[in-house]
Amino acid sequence: MYSKILAGAGLAAALMAVQVATPAAAADLSYPAPAAYAAPAPVFSWTGFYIGANAGYGWGAADASDDTNGFLGGIQAGYNWQTAGNFVLGIEADLQASNIESPTYQLDYFGTVRARAGFAFDQAMIYGTGGFAYGRGTYQLNGLSNDQTQTGWTIGAGGEYAFAPNWTVKAEYLYLDLGKETYDTAVGPIDVGTTANILRAGVNYKF
Repeated sequence: MYSKILAGAGLAAALMAVQVATPAAAADLSYPAPAAYAAPAPVFSWTGFYIGANAGYGWGAADASDDTNGFLGGIQAGYNWQTAGNFVLGIEADLQASNIESPTYQLDYFGTVRARAGFAFDQAMIYGTGGFAYGRGTYQLNGLSNDQTQTGWTIGAGGEYAFAPNWTVKAEYLYLDLGKETYDTAVGPIDVGTTANILRAGVNYKF
């Protein structure tokens, strides 16, 4: 008889333990552990100074000369300021060595100082640009060579992409008008006006 009482008491205790454990387990299943917090990726900012290099090709015209064409390469530096609305304003200066030439005229070098205005899509930016341009030309006829400095204006557009926190690549088109300058030649003074189309690609390091 005692064995039956003990067996019944053990069964009752086991049933009570199951009833207590079941709600606790159910409660545990109702509240899964929260997922680990992932910080949002930082948004790229175009604000800051930069310096870089470029290379490209140019073609155009010079008065009293055949059409000109040739390669170019140089350096650029500037500053960008990005607004809260993702507009980017800046200024850039560049200096280019050039062999854009014809049989009688060569654009030895040129440079520009330009404003830039664009719109940023995080790491990508499109922009327009324009400003002051200058250069040195050489005109050679019948063995007489004469160098002159020419000044004018430039306008263009481009795109730039940030492939690393401090590095960007860009592609750009510029139209260059260096006005007219008088060159001394073997047949007397000649007014030479120079224009060029510039396509170039470059890389910048942003500080």
